[in-house]
Amino acid sequence: MAPQNSTKKRKAVTRDSPEADKVALSDGGGDIEASFLDGILSQSEDEDEDSDGFQSADSDEHKEGSEDSENPEDDIASEEVPSEEDEEEKDKVSKVNGSAKSMSHDTESDELPPDHIVTEDANGNPRYIYREIDPVYDTDDSDAPETANTIGNIPLSFYDSYPHIGYDINGRKIARPAKGEALDALLDSIDIPKGWTGLTDPNTGKPLELSEQELNVLRRIQTNEVAEDGFDPYPATIEYFTSKTETMPLSAAPEPKRRFVPSKHEAKRVMKIVKAIRENRILPYKPPPEEDEADAGVQRYDVWANEAPRPDHPMNVPAPKLPPPIHEESYHPPPEYLPDQAEKQAWEDADDEDRDKEYLPTDHSSLRKVPGYDRFIKEKFERCLDLYLAPRVRRSKLNIDPESLLPKLPNRNELKPFPTTCATIFRGHEGRVRSLAVDPSGVWLASGGDDGTVRVWELLTGRQLWHVKISSEEAIRVVRWRPGTDAVVISVATGEDLYFIVPPIISPELETHSYSIIDAGFGYATSNPSSTDSAKKPPAAQWTRPSPRLLNAGVLLKTHLRSTIKVISWHRRGEYLTTVSPSGQTSAVAIHTLSKHLTQQPFRRLKGLPQSAAFHPSKPVFFVATQRTIRSYDLARQELLKIIQPGARWISSFDVHPGGDNLIVGSYDKRLLWHDLDLSARPYKTLRYHRKAIRQVAFHRGGLPLFADASDDGSVQVFHGKVVGDLMENATIVPVTVLRGHAVRRELGVMDLDWHPREAWCVSAGADGTCRLWM
Repeated sequence: MAPQNSTKKRKAVTRDSPEADKVALSDGGGDIEASFLDGILSQSEDEDEDSDGFQSADSDEHKEGSEDSENPEDDIASEEVPSEEDEEEKDKVSKVNGSAKSMSHDTESDELPPDHIVTEDANGNPRYIYREIDPVYDTDDSDAPETANTIGNIPLSFYDSYPHIGYDINGRKIARPAKGEALDALLDSIDIPKGWTGLTDPNTGKPLELSEQELNVLRRIQTNEVAEDGFDPYPATIEYFTSKTETMPLSAAPEPKRRFVPSKHEAKRVMKIVKAIRENRILPYKPPPEEDEADAGVQRYDVWANEAPRPDHPMNVPAPKLPPPIHEESYHPPPEYLPDQAEKQAWEDADDEDRDKEYLPTDHSSLRKVPGYDRFIKEKFERCLDLYLAPRVRRSKLNIDPESLLPKLPNRNELKPFPTTCATIFRGHEGRVRSLAVDPSGVWLASGGDDGTVRVWELLTGRQLWHVKISSEEAIRVVRWRPGTDAVVISVATGEDLYFIVPPIISPELETHSYSIIDAGFGYATSNPSSTDSAKKPPAAQWTRPSPRLLNAGVLLKTHLRSTIKVISWHRRGEYLTTVSPSGQTSAVAIHTLSKHLTQQPFRRLKGLPQSAAFHPSKPVFFVATQRTIRSYDLARQELLKIIQPGARWISSFDVHPGGDNLIVGSYDKRLLWHDLDLSARPYKTLRYHRKAIRQVAFHRGGLPLFADASDDGSVQVFHGKVVGDLMENATIVPVTVLRGHAVRRELGVMDLDWHPREAWCVSAGADGTCRLWM
């Protein structure tokens, strides 16, 4: 009977002790929820109702159990030690998954089912926890995701006043996800996780995150593509009817006789038509004759028929004839030409100059009912004024061939020699090669670049003969040879310093003479000290010896100016040279005397930013180019001769023709301008053949009619420019070739070019770090 008492006691406790249940739930109840406890208690009550017969048989024991259940707190608070039998009963109740029996019943039907777990509650009573049901059957929703929220189609707005948003499959409340502050929302918007959509899942209230596959589907739909992978919207055409050749006929029946025997019925019909044609009963179609509507009884007059011909003379120009009348001018026009009431009103309300026609079509039943034209006199008067005042001149048409108006250019092959091919490439500089020059003898080539070195090459072979490192901070801006073959001197500009170099590649006699030319200025400065007035002013330049390292390398003289030097130009005698420093303002243009080590600044103020300067090849004339103009000065009389206006936005360089009467100008706005100094201050020719800025222009100094320009587009344009002594004949300018080979680096192409003193050879320096000889 002990098991029965134990069962009754569990029943009484679970029914009549809600306080104990509350205590268990308030403490957390371990891993057991209140929903599971309610289900187990309801099931235990059903089991007790089924066993009412067994309980009534033993009413005494039931009463004892009820008495115990009335005072559950006394049972819990009692300090009595349970008996060994009670401990054995509790151990039996705590067995799991039906592996052991909870209580020893007499029949096998009292065994616990294997789908639940028996544990103890806070009062030590047995508690049943059932496992989740696993439906083992095939269904179409087996792959569907499990719905966390079980509220169905009820909107989430119904739960706005509750701290939860629904219930899960076990009846638990689903808490509302916490919402961050504005700062958290900002951080979430900045750091976007993978799969973030910015939407909220209506079932869970959490941010909706999509997988990579779902994002790809949405992306395909947005771009009007098929959502399914592997779908070909343009499959290959399958020729169903022409791809297969049928070898068997559709029908094996023999062909009928009418397919290869002439039809007698058709022959009879043809013969009948032939007979009708022979009997002229069937005639061929003839267009109806044009009926002349002219009535013999009506006489018509031609106003211009009896016009007397006049002799063809320039002073006798016949008056133009009036156009023939049209349908609208008829007294009985067709109905479609008559205006309606609205058109009449609009024509009458409009001004005379705004009307599209001078009259309004009117319908009259007969000619005798036509009134007089009120504008007849006015129109005839205006016609007479037109004939009287309008000038009429007979123009004879000239048959001129348009090609004859174009100037006849000589054949390109007749203008040779000019450079066409790259013969030698000079490599050795690190970075851009900014300047180069061919010596007056035509044997050596000097170059300088961003690496701060000056290199001397053998022109024909491309072999490097000598080099010196001038500066490690500043780039070599300009390299120029001193004119004349009596001495070999290279002038080099880097930063604010001007160096004079005698390379150790010449004969001892020539080297000694070159040294004497450079060192002559030190003796002049010693014998002619500066006056006191000039001592107060700072000198325009300082002529000193360079460092011992450069002095041993062949750099003999250093001239320090107060601004960065951009241009060096020598006088033809080799005694004077000029330098241009655009940032120098009043000291931008300086003229140096090599034999005296003197520097002069001839201009106190210049109108504009100076860009370049050059000496006239045969006259004491000095040219200075600013951004927009070129001024020529007479050095002997010290006055301005002419202001040349090329019309360019920014002049980059210019060069004077060896004859001295012509000038070419290159500009940064991609134009090459030819000036005839005796003709006008405006350019004679404007040539636009480049896509980028022009950096350098140069004439050939050896008597050949050639000049060239170098551009940032990586090309060199060579032109034939013939100048004759006859003032009645203009210069002939013909483009002959384009030399391409330099690579464009950082929007810079060809930086400088120079001609051979005698041959038709051209040398160019590029931003790609190479020099090229064109023959």
